[in-house]
Amino acid sequence: MTLSTKPRPAPSPKPKAHAKKRRAQRQYATLAYRTAPDLEVLLVSSRETGRWVIPKGWPMKGRKPHAAAALEAFEEAGVTGTISKLPIGTYNYDKRLSDGDVMTCTVEVYPMRVDVELADWPEREQRTRQWFSLTAAAEAVEEDTLTALISRFKPAL
Repeated sequence: MTLSTKPRPAPSPKPKAHAKKRRAQRQYATLAYRTAPDLEVLLVSSRETGRWVIPKGWPMKGRKPHAAAALEAFEEAGVTGTISKLPIGTYNYDKRLSDGDVMTCTVEVYPMRVDVELADWPEREQRTRQWFSLTAAAEAVEEDTLTALISRFKPAL
């Protein structure tokens, strides 16, 4: 008898009938925008569900919140630019974890005027990026508080 030395793939998490709610966590996000010819914001597809979201991620040791948000925009959307050190607001969403539990995340959003849109970036194979008018972006995202934040966005030109 021959034993396989290959590790078994991890079983897919099964949704729990009564998922536990975990303590809320903070994340940082970028509302990437451009103004020529018209004001548009950049959305990316999420890796798990393919829904439209803004680039976001967890706090990073040694990085200020706006710098962490800018790095997420580079990694997830392949854009760089001038980011505000002050957030324009927050939104909340429920993140489903691999074990089926749910965690509420509060996301601080930092606006960033895009200066460079790269042809290649770290998560290019995992995500789609697309420019939207404010109205279309507000309709494309699922979180009501993010919809409101996008709808009222006015860049400091």
